[in-house]
Amino acid sequence: MQRLECDEIWSFVGCKEKNIPQHRIGEYGVGDVWLWTGIDADSKLMVSYMFGMRDPDSARDFMFDLADRLSNRVQLTTDGLKLYLRAIADAFENEIDYAMLVKTYGNDFEGQKRYSPAVCSGIKKTPICGDPDEKLVSTSYVERQNLTLRMQNRRFTRLTNAFSKKLENHEHAVALHYMFYNYCRPHQTLTKSAGIKTTPAMAAGIADHVWTVEEIIGLLD
Repeated sequence: MQRLECDEIWSFVGCKEKNIPQHRIGEYGVGDVWLWTGIDADSKLMVSYMFGMRDPDSARDFMFDLADRLSNRVQLTTDGLKLYLRAIADAFENEIDYAMLVKTYGNDFEGQKRYSPAVCSGIKKTPICGDPDEKLVSTSYVERQNLTLRMQNRRFTRLTNAFSKKLENHEHAVALHYMFYNYCRPHQTLTKSAGIKTTPAMAAGIADHVWTVEEIIGLLD
């Protein structure tokens, strides 16, 4: 792996933050929950993901988990969330080529009412550590994967009655999604020499065939 991209995706469990009962305010796993994600830009493998809050402890735990899964120096891109700065410095001890990509957005009040993303009006690439290649500074793949998760998992839909009622169920649903994505679903942009579509796990060299759902179920035995 040479290029990684990381991002965070919001969801909620039980109820939205504004509707949390008084006696459960501050209880983790009720209301806002954040999913931290890291993808390999070349193989499209989802390398690491972790549920937590959007706070320093979660950022640090996620980055240490990501670092433990790597065997070589990589280039990493994140958005402009400042929590990444200390977390990445602690986890990688500067043995990384790291840059932030900060996007600026216009004020589209109608878009906010529709739950639609605002229009991006500009980007700024900022090297943070090491020697990142500016041409490869991007968060496009991880943002697209987060969109895939929202589109394919009703639990992440912003306006839904299919949200997870328990954090444990939420975590299990995401685990199944990423297992299927990494091992079972041939990626449209990944093709072997024979013209056969391949999965992210195959492209990353950790699988030698397209898994079936039955194989995933077999892991429970």
